Amino acid sequence: MIQRVIWIVLDSVGMGALPDAGDFGDAGANTIAHTAQACGGLELPRLRSLGYGNIDGMQGVEPVAQPMGAYGRLQECSKGKDTTIGHWEMIGIHTKEPFPTYPQGFPHEVMEEFLRLTGCKGYLGNCVASGTQIIQELGEEHEKTGFPIIYTSADSVFQIAASEAVIPPEELYEICRKARQLLTGAHNVARVIARPFIREGSTYVRTANRRDFSRQPSGENLLSYMKAAGMHVAAVGKIEDIFDGVGITEAIHTKDNMDGMDQTLAYMTSIPSGLIFTNLVEFDSKWGHRRDALGYGKGLEEFDERLAEVLEAMGEQDLLVITADHGCDPTYQGTDHTREYVPVLWYSKAKEFKAGVNLHTGDTFGDMGQTIADLLGVRRLAIGRSRREELFHEYV
Repeated sequence: MIQRVIWIVLDSVGMGALPDAGDFGDAGANTIAHTAQACGGLELPRLRSLGYGNIDGMQGVEPVAQPMGAYGRLQECSKGKDTTIGHWEMIGIHTKEPFPTYPQGFPHEVMEEFLRLTGCKGYLGNCVASGTQIIQELGEEHEKTGFPIIYTSADSVFQIAASEAVIPPEELYEICRKARQLLTGAHNVARVIARPFIREGSTYVRTANRRDFSRQPSGENLLSYMKAAGMHVAAVGKIEDIFDGVGITEAIHTKDNMDGMDQTLAYMTSIPSGLIFTNLVEFDSKWGHRRDALGYGKGLEEFDERLAEVLEAMGEQDLLVITADHGCDPTYQGTDHTREYVPVLWYSKAKEFKAGVNLHTGDTFGDMGQTIADLLGVRRLAIGRSRREELFHEYV
């Protein structure tokens, strides 16, 4: 009987444009395939052994004859292509209306209220921008004035960048909390994001002290049901921020993917049951948005190496799930997310587990959450189909 789930989200590692990708400006995007092409191939022996290359529609990863895991892909039913919407759908929340976005920057009345609430004397930016570029453009003026840099993207985000020498991270987080209180109603953006940076010589570099302040999800979701049932829900990386702490029983933030793997393995030694929910953000933040295909490919190979440790540490009552939340094709136009299918791998050492099962294409990311809810014996979710019977023989 499954007692513990290790759920790892490779942030933005999508596998091909969804049928409606053209409506989002993403026709032809394919994060994995184009990364593999740019890198001259990817060495992913452990992912391949689980069935990564066997997934319907997968390009750039070779299949194996006898996968150890079960495998499939899922399409997103919610209206969006960002981290919040993707993760929320995984745990059973269907976002039918897209979150607000601001292609012209935030309205004057919002920014005036921001100044009043935070006590800031002014701000810079208030435009759509690449986070790494805008700090180069406005970093020096920010240092002179002390004004935070405000920017957004194609996603529903209110981002606040500041030098750690000018506005220390804890002070920046407090500014973000006040912005989060302001951004409600029609302006209830998915996330307010703190983006600390430092000066290195003549350039500016973002630090690992990013924090996300999300809109609060409905309590009707897998994590809340598990917490109410007295189960562990351990969050690694930005998972706690994505859900604004809802349904989380313990959490740790991480500085990069390898730290995320370290913390996942640490929880595997200390938490015997429940859920260990991990987000590895560098695929998205460091390589996807910056359109660094070579870095993206290297990051996938580094994850694959660390995956060996997770597989070794698993017991017979564990279930491993590996997936993504959207795409961010590093070879595509612009710097934004791309609306793609997400791959899903399932693996367990339980004798009842059915290795080599092709789950084909599911209609919602909620299939993952619904399956986990079924296996762990908590309430049904509002969306998703349980794949328990396809994954396990005579599961009791």
